[in-house]
Amino acid sequence: MVKVSNIFNPEMETMSRKDMEALQLERLKETIRRSYENVPFHKENFDKAGVRPEDIQSLEDLQKVPFMKKTDLRENYPFKLFAVPPNKCARIHGSSGTKGKPTIVGYTHKDIENWAEIVARAIVAAGGRPGDIFHNAYGYGLFTGGLGLHYGIERLGATAVPVSGGNTPRQITLIQDFQPRGLSATPSYTLNIIEGMKKMGLNPRDTSIEYGIFGAEPWTEEMREQLEEELGIKAIDIYGLSEVMGPGVSIECHEAQDGLHIAEDHFLAEIINPETGEVLPYGEEGELVFTSLTKEAFPVIRYRTGDIASLNPEKCKCGRTTIRMSRIKGRIDDMLIIRGVNVFPTEIEAVLLGFSELAPHYQVVLKREGVLDTCEVQCEITPEYQQNASADDKERLIREISANMKDALGVTVVPCINEPNTLPRSEGKAIRIVDKRNQY
Repeated sequence: MVKVSNIFNPEMETMSRKDMEALQLERLKETIRRSYENVPFHKENFDKAGVRPEDIQSLEDLQKVPFMKKTDLRENYPFKLFAVPPNKCARIHGSSGTKGKPTIVGYTHKDIENWAEIVARAIVAAGGRPGDIFHNAYGYGLFTGGLGLHYGIERLGATAVPVSGGNTPRQITLIQDFQPRGLSATPSYTLNIIEGMKKMGLNPRDTSIEYGIFGAEPWTEEMREQLEEELGIKAIDIYGLSEVMGPGVSIECHEAQDGLHIAEDHFLAEIINPETGEVLPYGEEGELVFTSLTKEAFPVIRYRTGDIASLNPEKCKCGRTTIRMSRIKGRIDDMLIIRGVNVFPTEIEAVLLGFSELAPHYQVVLKREGVLDTCEVQCEITPEYQQNASADDKERLIREISANMKDALGVTVVPCINEPNTLPRSEGKAIRIVDKRNQY
């Protein structure tokens, strides 16, 4: 049944903390039992730790259980972590496998139903409603983004335009002709669409789009401001990863845009010290860990996401009581160590987007000089600046960028200014890091 409300599922999204924790514990016990009985990996993990399913009698008892890591998925490729046979799955998704074996995940029909419900909640939180036409520019296929949003759009009672990624001129034509109210895409590809509109002589603010759901890559508040200004919309951050479910694990609400509401009836979140594994209190920043509570085909128990965030249990002004996670600062494996200083690409992005002279397209190039690593940022000036700036202006801009980087990051970063429209454009997830250190 389609619900017409600013909250899609009030029963779950406004549940008291006491009732939510009771529901989580009930579902956690069942997940632990099924995982122990049906997935040899989980049984071995529990046995090594000296833990039996019946030992989990509180949410805190989950801390007795060892963590799962992404390498566990690759080492058990393709189906050894499934709790049901592959032929009992309704669908199988996976990663691109660009860093080795792909990570493969499965879904039963019930998993798909739950996922659609979660994403419908997310779209409503973002400002969507039944009857919206929704332009879905996330990639379809093994990647969970496109189909994850698609089923949630339909579950809400909105109309899906399954355009997927790429072919930017066609995207622009469909946006003009179909008049969608909602948009989903990666932030970097949305910038590509905006740029394409301007090249066609169109004003991106003149579209029918009122809200955009952006994710699949880390992005900053500065990027949000740029997207909202360029398109005249609310830019909403969504979070998900295929190992845990896909998009919809959490999302911001359009009322506050202050942390992402986690679908807590389906996922239990922890923040840990990434070095020690110690569980950290609310408000402290660390590595985000998820345990699934309802997944049948592919349960995950204490899965280390590699994402850096914090948790906030306070009730939001939108009325939802679910715990909120902060926006992702970055991924542990994306963190750059430059001359002994830890730097996330999002910190570099925040500085670059503070310069109106620069287009929002960049790449971070890592090089090696002798035994020391260096960081070069390839950025691009806007056509307007190119027309009016002298050589002295560009030299001054380079010095200002370099000084701001040093102030913000505490380390020297070398900015390199490029002509307009010369850096690679995203057709999906942006490639922000180019590592050339092994070439030296």
